[in-house]
Amino acid sequence: MSEPGFWDNQERAQDVVKQVRDLRGWLEPYDALAKRVEGAVELRDLLAMEPDADMAAELGREIDGIDEELAAFELRSLMQGADDFRDAQLEISAGAGGTEAQDWAQMLMRMYTRWAERKGFEVEVLDLSEGEEAGIKGAVLEIRGQYAFGFLRAETGVHRLVRISPFDANARRHTSFASVFVYPVVNEEINIEIRDEDIKMDVFRASGAGGQHVNKTSSAVRLTHIPSGVVVASQQERSQFKNKATAMKMLKNKLYNIELEKQLAAKAALDSTKSDVSFGNQARSYVFQPYTMVNDHRTELKIPDVQKVMDGGIDPFIEAYLKEFGAGAGAARSS
Repeated sequence: MSEPGFWDNQERAQDVVKQVRDLRGWLEPYDALAKRVEGAVELRDLLAMEPDADMAAELGREIDGIDEELAAFELRSLMQGADDFRDAQLEISAGAGGTEAQDWAQMLMRMYTRWAERKGFEVEVLDLSEGEEAGIKGAVLEIRGQYAFGFLRAETGVHRLVRISPFDANARRHTSFASVFVYPVVNEEINIEIRDEDIKMDVFRASGAGGQHVNKTSSAVRLTHIPSGVVVASQQERSQFKNKATAMKMLKNKLYNIELEKQLAAKAALDSTKSDVSFGNQARSYVFQPYTMVNDHRTELKIPDVQKVMDGGIDPFIEAYLKEFGAGAGAARSS
């Protein structure tokens, strides 16, 4: 009987440590911001008594810095979902349309990679399926950084591209689609039970661009979770063992997300006044021709500089989504 009590105490201790860490993550930035404001007020009072051009310029710069830090703190305050603090697993899938759609999926992969790099986040490609001629059929990225999932959950949905296709000899305008799904990365502290008998494993040769890099052995791994029908695959490593470990992690993330979505659906059924935010709905359109415009259909935010957005400048869309929907789905997950 002593063993369960020991583990219960261990879990409670871990919960307390997590709560302390989370509170410190809020209090420390708040205290730092409060000190900056206090210093700016003192500088303003000093200028009122002894005007000085250099000091006034310094105060202006400090106010600008405080404004930026306050905006970032306000944005973070909207991310209070149970999983918002976690790393993110981002899955991109090309829609129908062959090479054009596959090229669009690769463009989105680059956009999210550039965004993550600008944030100082780490990006690891967990799985990548290349297109026959160009682009990718799909990819799974793990983006590691503070509140990565809280930011990126705004990106879930269908992304639409309108442009004159570089793959069309007649230079006609094409519309392509790609879907983006974002999952919280499940840490080991989350208990997701996956029984060996519920897993079907298939191995195959990893695909690639050809030449000397083509894998000659069946190192790629595909896992099928029989009860749920969820399928994941990994082929980035040469080792079958490493690919299986990566695929298991991906499967665990997806199964965890399924359970969270069940909670979200249950809450939505009880709260009929809340907007139904479906992951299948079109999230955003990117128009390259005959004009340039990126339009988020959920917030109606429009940005004409499509190239800047494609280079990772998606923060305005993320901010608009979080401000309109607040904790939104993230809050529902915690209930």
